[in-house]
Amino acid sequence: MFSKKERSSLELAEAMTKTPADIPDDMFRELQVHFQDDQIVELVATIAMEKFRARFNRAFLIEAQGIYKPGP
Repeated sequence: MFSKKERSSLELAEAMTKTPADIPDDMFRELQVHFQDDQIVELVATIAMEKFRARFNRAFLIEAQGIYKPGP
């Protein structure tokens, strides 16, 4: 079970993966309950970078380096 702080972070990550990545004002207000402004900036930057890396790796068919190996 996730805390309200964790849920707000996960909701942000989910919203940022949609196209277009529209983040409602009420979502930012909820984040401000749990995080300082500089922490929100870092959270958004980290989510954006992970999304970039996922799409970059997918475009070049780069697979995990031994971290996850699907079964037969």
